[in-house]
Amino acid sequence: MAKNRKKTPQNDEAAFLAAYDPKAFDPIAVTVDVALVAAEGDALQCLLIEREQHPAKGRWALPGGFVASDASLESTARRVLKEKAGVEGVYLEQLYTFGAPKRDPRMRIITVAYYALVDAARLAASGRTRVARLVVPWEGETGGAVSAEVDGDEVPMAFDHDLILGMVVQRMRGKLDYSPIGFQLLPEAFTLRQLQQVHEAVLARHVNKDSFRRRMLASGQLEATGERQEDVGHRPAELYRFIRRSAV
Repeated sequence: MAKNRKKTPQNDEAAFLAAYDPKAFDPIAVTVDVALVAAEGDALQCLLIEREQHPAKGRWALPGGFVASDASLESTARRVLKEKAGVEGVYLEQLYTFGAPKRDPRMRIITVAYYALVDAARLAASGRTRVARLVVPWEGETGGAVSAEVDGDEVPMAFDHDLILGMVVQRMRGKLDYSPIGFQLLPEAFTLRQLQQVHEAVLARHVNKDSFRRRMLASGQLEATGERQEDVGHRPAELYRFIRRSAV
């Protein structure tokens, strides 16, 4: 006569999982959308893709994609950047999760938004992608939707991507003074003027040249390269690099 099998928490869990029916719940899909951002002139720019299919056909969207069952969120974000923007090896940070019930008309889709920062020279359009200029209608860290312009004309945004971009700007402004994100928008060697222009593009306001330079040089985050600009029509400025501090 077979002995009764001793119950254990592991056995109970195995039985529970065997009987579990995921179809008992409404289906929910997860996507990742990535805002690839650069600073050019007096404004921030990002890469947008014109959608070729419904929903939101003809509107402009951030590079994005569905998360496979065996993929992590970050690996999906990096795949999206590589496949849709042709960019690898950039600063990438998770931003926020957007999950309004009707944000996508197909089904309940939750998107985990990321933002990636690059030097403007790496933000190149190709195919149906365009480099868009962000127009921020609010000051400071107020927050809210932002619009985007391509070739000087405002473009219609898909889904809630205007809100995602608004949160990107809000996050960048909030972190600019205490984190190194500003340096991620520059080439490896840069001038103090270029660093100031990045801060002004993020903040959308002028900063005092003298006090900004004093603060940056005293921050311990910069070191002189010993080189100067080349091929410029003015007195070549000294070049600096960002010092990546080791974690304590």
